Amino acid sequence: MSDKKIVIQTGDITLNAILFDTSTANKIFNQLPITSLGNRWGDEIYFSIDISDELKDESTDLFNVGDLAFWPPGNAFCIFWGPTPASEKDEIRAASPANLIGQIIDNPLELSSISSGEEIIIKVSE
Repeated sequence: MSDKKIVIQTGDITLNAILFDTSTANKIFNQLPITSLGNRWGDEIYFSIDISDELKDESTDLFNVGDLAFWPPGNAFCIFWGPTPASEKDEIRAASPANLIGQIIDNPLELSSISSGEEIIIKVSE
């Protein structure tokens, strides 16, 4: 198996991304397409999806710009591009540890214009 190409769409924004070859990412890929309403938490968008998984040994609460993660306590898909309310200084910190599942290839800062309640679609790249 290898990384899988996906597309994240919201409003007039379309971002190319990859899901890594991990058990959590593969569960998500097998459920695509996923449509949900996003919640904004600082420079993070998250939304519940219809899978569950446990924290992995390599889970972390610190992420980089463009990281995609799965947060088991909320069965949530998370998209990070900047500081959250839990961050200290310029770090990107999740509410609690999450599983890193992928990375946005395009400019994730485009998501800065998105508000809570906007529709998010994640689908397989064509």
